[in-house]
Amino acid sequence: MTNKKPHHRTERRGAVVVLVAVLTVPLLGMVAFAVDYGYILKIRTDLQRTADAAVLAAVQNLVPAADGKQDLAAVRSTLRSYAMSNNDASFQILDSDIEIGRYDPATVYSNLTLLSTGTFDTVRVTVRRDSTANDPVSLFFSRVLGMDEAPVTASATAVLQKASSVDPGADVLPFAMPVDVWEAREPGDEWNLYADGKLKDTLGNEIPGNWGTLDIGPTSNSSADINDQILDGLEQSDLDALYAEGRIPDDTHVGGNTPTWMNGDTGLSSGIKQSVLQIHGETRLVPIYDTLGGALVGANVEFRIVRWGVVRVLDSNWSGSKHTRVMIRKSHTYDGDLRPHADLGETDDVIENAFTSPVLVE
Repeated sequence: MTNKKPHHRTERRGAVVVLVAVLTVPLLGMVAFAVDYGYILKIRTDLQRTADAAVLAAVQNLVPAADGKQDLAAVRSTLRSYAMSNNDASFQILDSDIEIGRYDPATVYSNLTLLSTGTFDTVRVTVRRDSTANDPVSLFFSRVLGMDEAPVTASATAVLQKASSVDPGADVLPFAMPVDVWEAREPGDEWNLYADGKLKDTLGNEIPGNWGTLDIGPTSNSSADINDQILDGLEQSDLDALYAEGRIPDDTHVGGNTPTWMNGDTGLSSGIKQSVLQIHGETRLVPIYDTLGGALVGANVEFRIVRWGVVRVLDSNWSGSKHTRVMIRKSHTYDGDLRPHADLGETDDVIENAFTSPVLVE
């Protein structure tokens, strides 16, 4: 009897060969897609890094000049400079991919909207590699599937944070300024911080003395203490003294818009002349008051500080009590020593025109 060999093993091998042949093309396609997709992700990460660095640098150019003017050309130039330094000298950013404006606090944490009025504080940029700029990304293995290139873009938005408080190290000029005088001025306006106004009582009647120096710290600061504040800024010991007297709720800072009673002197000692002369041309924070208290004479005057404002010290004259004056300009500042407000959506409890470090929001 003749035994017949089974053919099922041969048939199975043949079926596997056919199956492998059928699956080879999609398998190769999946490998090609995985490799090229990883490459695209790397390019996008590089573009995102470029966008982030560019807006963080460029938004600092939005800090206004003393007259409130902003150099938008410098913003665009910085964006392009950072983009080229992170790629190559031919890398382009389209004009249409640059947005400059003032962020709407109500939308800062969701679908941020840029406003075209007021002082600009936000820069948004899109960097791209596509058919409109810098050429699409060339692919490798996906060419076998008819995909030669892919567009890649990345966007970033940065804002200048507002200052929320006066902290140790903040540059101050301890001269009291009435709130009505402050509000009547626009950025760029110039006047005398000392000599242009008389103190007034609660009924609006003038009383002896000009707007004077403030004791931001121990009551009855000496000229040496005021000199130190003018030249070196607020010190922790000043805050400790205010806290010890119950004038501030904690010893870490003075609130930007938190009413705080401070003792002051209606005169201007010639002992601080040299310090004031040294800061001509520099920017300082001045305390702004709305109410007077105490005996309303001499060193017994109490000022209720309700705000802080940014000024540039222009000049000063020290020619006797009738001609002594300190000339200032309402201004803006970018000062890393100021504490950023924790809530970008908050608009009330901030120091007017005082910007701090930039931050990414998108």
